Amino acid sequence: MKILAIAGSNSETSINKLLVSYAASLIQSAEVEIVDMNEFEMPIYKHQHEVESGVPQEAKNFAAKIDAADVLIISLSEHNGTYSSAFKNVFDWTSRIKDRAVWNEKPMLLMATAPGARGGLGVLEAAAKRFPLHGGNIVDTFTLPFFNDNFDKLAQKISNQEKDNELKEKIAKLSAVEIILEK
Repeated sequence: MKILAIAGSNSETSINKLLVSYAASLIQSAEVEIVDMNEFEMPIYKHQHEVESGVPQEAKNFAAKIDAADVLIISLSEHNGTYSSAFKNVFDWTSRIKDRAVWNEKPMLLMATAPGARGGLGVLEAAAKRFPLHGGNIVDTFTLPFFNDNFDKLAQKISNQEKDNELKEKIAKLSAVEIILEK
C-alpha cells in the first residue's frame, strides 16, 4: 500500500506534519511519502494567469502524487478558521487541471491539529464539506486539540492515550477500506 501523507502547511516546524507523519507510521508495511508543501510553490491562483500560462507544472506534479497513492492522510493547519494559503493555492491550481477531480476518489483520513482547544476543528469542518465536491473519499476525520499537551515531539507520537487509541482506530478503518478496494 502506498500512502501519501500531506501536511497542509508550509511551516518548517509544522505540527500538522508531525501528526500526519505519525499517523502514516501506524500503517504497517506501507510505502509512505510525506509531502512538503514548499515543493509546490506557485503563483497565487488567478484566472488571467491560468489563461496566459496554463496550469503550473507544480500542480500537475501534486496531482501525479495523488494518482500514484492508494491512500491519502491529510492533516490541515488552520489559519483564521480555514486552510493555510499555501495549501489553498495548491488545491486551487490542482482543481484547474482539465477533467480532474482533485482527490481522485482516493480513500482519505482527514485530520487537523492546533495548540488550542478546538484542535483545528474549523478547517476540518470546511474541508469535510468541500473535499467531497472535488473527489474526496473521506473515510474518517480526526482532530487533536492542545497539540503541545497531547503530542510528544521527542518521541514523535501522541502522548494522550485516549486520542492515540482514537487515531489508531481510524487508521485501522482506513486500512480496512484500502484492503477491500484491493480485492
